[in-house]
Amino acid sequence: MDYVAALVPPVVMAAFFIGVVRVIVKTQGGAAKAKEDAAVDAALARAEGAHQASAGGGQI
Repeated sequence: MDYVAALVPPVVMAAFFIGVVRVIVKTQGGAAKAKEDAAVDAALARAEGAHQASAGGGQI
């Protein structure tokens, strides 16, 4: 019976990991993909604009 107790935690962890991977794969793309991409693009544009403003602040 010790072998059963030794195998249960890895089997439970493997099942949980497979579930997490399935959820990640299922949520990729879909209707919200364009909205998420737009949010990331806007955040990158803001960060780039702030970086350029701070780098060029001393020049005319």
